[in-house]
Amino acid sequence: MTAHDRYSSPLAERYASRAMLELWSPQMRHGLWRRLWLTLAESEQRLGVAIPDDALAQMRAHLDDIDFEKVAVYERRFRHDVMAHVHAFGEVAPAAHKFIHLGATSAFVTDNADLIVMRRGMALLRGRIVRVLRALAAFAREWRDEPTLGYTHLQPAQPTTVGKRATLWMQDLVLDVADLDHRIATLPFRGVKGTTGTQASFLELFDGDHGKVRELDRMVTAAMDFGVSIPVSGQTYTRKLDAQVLGAVAGVAASAAKFSADVRMLQAFGEIEEPFEREQIGSSAMAYKRNPMRSERIASLARFVGSLEPNANQTHSVQFFERTLDDSANRRLAIPECFLATDAILGLMENVAAGLEVHPARIRRRLMDELPFMATEALIVRAVRAGGNRQDAHERIRKYSIDSARALKDGAAHNDLLDRIAADDAFDVSRDELDRAMDPRRFVGRAPQQVDEFLDEVVVPLLAGAAHADPVADDVRV
Repeated sequence: MTAHDRYSSPLAERYASRAMLELWSPQMRHGLWRRLWLTLAESEQRLGVAIPDDALAQMRAHLDDIDFEKVAVYERRFRHDVMAHVHAFGEVAPAAHKFIHLGATSAFVTDNADLIVMRRGMALLRGRIVRVLRALAAFAREWRDEPTLGYTHLQPAQPTTVGKRATLWMQDLVLDVADLDHRIATLPFRGVKGTTGTQASFLELFDGDHGKVRELDRMVTAAMDFGVSIPVSGQTYTRKLDAQVLGAVAGVAASAAKFSADVRMLQAFGEIEEPFEREQIGSSAMAYKRNPMRSERIASLARFVGSLEPNANQTHSVQFFERTLDDSANRRLAIPECFLATDAILGLMENVAAGLEVHPARIRRRLMDELPFMATEALIVRAVRAGGNRQDAHERIRKYSIDSARALKDGAAHNDLLDRIAADDAFDVSRDELDRAMDPRRFVGRAPQQVDEFLDEVVVPLLAGAAHADPVADDVRV
């Protein structure tokens, strides 16, 4: 079969980055298996098991030259992937053949390798978030004091600024970074636990010496750069760890989905648009279309990622007693694809954030249609200070506001609320005075200062700490 005659995941073909694809590749996974077997044998030797030095040397010399065709032959014969790799490794390291996997169960390599890859995957995602934050920080700084219409309940509300709205997107990502950092720092290793987690095989190997069994677990865990191993396990580490990791990853996707939803609506309003390349086609039929396809793809992939998070909890809930195998095929799909899709999402998000196009004239026009409504709160306060009745002023403004809003919807050229209020002697205010009060910057509160404070106190320190940690972005296929 050629590449065009068989299904291939779009995550691999179109969306995910090279770095994330390599991380979840068979080469990486099975190279880690060999490193785990080597580390186990080295540690066992140090603790007194008679494993010859040339066995370890042969293992070290063949960590990455995996003959996958030979492995496939063994797997067809044994119907067991781990034992297929044991024998393939033993062929190139014959002096070590009888020592490879000594005392271990399959989960020693499968589970420990998964934990290593998930931790590295979270670090990759963190780096991609840092790139998005850099792009959004520059955008927020540039547009820190540009007034724009705020929305609550998807209805016009008190103005904010374009830059302040961007900080809301950024704050979600900052929280995601903290969540990832916690999971990276606290993720335990499975370690060396044996067939059902009792370490019975290793106790036999060390003639009943419990201290050596515990030391073996500690040594292998430390050698693989983990601070601790999980205190107790069945055959596998608890799948709750998968659920916790996927929860953090899915949280990143949810933050990106919220960003993409806002961008799509702003583009529908004509206020802000995602990048659109010179020869890009928005529609095969409607030549004028400029569709927010990047943001739509973010939303689409994020919905997929969100569906995988409960999957992990469901898998955990049915791991009866020391383990069942109904997690295996599921995890081979759900865990890598959650990481690959979120990686793709962040690549798209960076592309959008770095190329957002702002249209101040449209923003101001939409704001000025609604701003008179926002100014009425101050008029109510003014009326009370002048000796009027707050409830009477509120009722008059309510009626004028409804009439003005209806006129706008029926085609009026501008919002005439201020004309109606100026004509009402109860407010004792001129039209000129009302116009002077309509500077949008009077209504954004501390939004510009909040942008500065958030960037300087939260984002800049985070970016400074990650200055050399974030990966190089791949080209986004759009």
